[in-house]
Amino acid sequence: MALPTPWDHPEPLALDTAPLPQYGTGSLADLLPTLAAGLGVPGTTATITELTPADRVCVFLIDGLGWEQLRAHPDEAPFLTSLLGSSRGGTGRPLTAGYPATTATSLASVGTGLPPGAHGLPGYTVRNPATGELMNQLRWQPYTDPRPWQPYPTVFQLAHEAGVHSAQVSSPAFEHTPLTKIALSGGRFHGRLTGEDRMDLAAEQLAAGDRSLVYTYYAELDGAGHRYGVASDTWRGQLMCVDRLAQRLAEQLPPRSALYVTADHGMVDVPFDEQHRIDFDEDWELRAGVALLGGEGRARHVYAVPGAENDVLTVWREVLGEQFWVASRDEAIAAGWFGPQVDDRVYARLGDVVAAAHDDVLIIASEREPKESALVGNHGSMTPAEQLVPLLEVRS
Repeated sequence: MALPTPWDHPEPLALDTAPLPQYGTGSLADLLPTLAAGLGVPGTTATITELTPADRVCVFLIDGLGWEQLRAHPDEAPFLTSLLGSSRGGTGRPLTAGYPATTATSLASVGTGLPPGAHGLPGYTVRNPATGELMNQLRWQPYTDPRPWQPYPTVFQLAHEAGVHSAQVSSPAFEHTPLTKIALSGGRFHGRLTGEDRMDLAAEQLAAGDRSLVYTYYAELDGAGHRYGVASDTWRGQLMCVDRLAQRLAEQLPPRSALYVTADHGMVDVPFDEQHRIDFDEDWELRAGVALLGGEGRARHVYAVPGAENDVLTVWREVLGEQFWVASRDEAIAAGWFGPQVDDRVYARLGDVVAAAHDDVLIIASEREPKESALVGNHGSMTPAEQLVPLLEVRS
């Protein structure tokens, strides 16, 4: 069935049909607190109740590996696929990323153990209330002081203070970034260029303490999905690579260890036509009354000219019809999109209008965001293809 055109104005989607992230029981924000509680770290609570404590714990986060995409490619990922059952002594289940399902938000949720409404990174780009400018929270541009932006301690910091050997093993390029500082710091950072070196060093760091908490990361699968799509040969080749890396790490686990393979979001390929890519820069209805367009194509924060908030909400609901869940800021907060509560310092970072894609569509901005508008694979919203990420376990 053809998607509605911007002039059809069908009945808007009901907000209560949006599949909310499982904050408090099964989201990315619940993973590290559960693992740290098993290590005896004060101030952490185990909310993913089926995870059994281990003395040494490693989290391997693969950027862009959605649960649905993994299950659709068993031939390219035989090792990871084997962990979906219990044949290797582990279990596999999905977690929800949190809203929006995007890297900066998810990494902050992982590292702080908090949902977006608390840690305060609620999108790819959001308005900085102090300056009125859009801030890119992945690249941290324009620069703002990281600590007031995200003041809570990371789980790694809590673990380090409790005497747990804590380490992050990632690309050297990430060592001094503000995002690393506020989301993933604590203990010691180890920079390694290749995935193989990261896996080997992560295993060494696990063995370095009687109690250990180690994090390692691989980004290239996400890049392949953005550039070529999750249906591409390039993406499948990267999946084969990460499958080998996960097996390499699993085979080196020291005694009394648990490895958890997870991700920050899934991905959706969006066709290149006007029905699936609605161009904000060329749509006078969507632009009317809008001061800033934030977020990303499938998870938009819309900042209205003062006094135009209700008009913008009405128009966006009419124009986008059944393709997006469209909420006011207060409606999105009340519905729990960003977690059970939103801190006061975070409130004005959220859009006056928040739009989350339901169908395989984007709100692009061809002039303002030319690079982002040209991506094949996209993510951000609450659909299962974007929200569900794997939680795969191997124990030694």
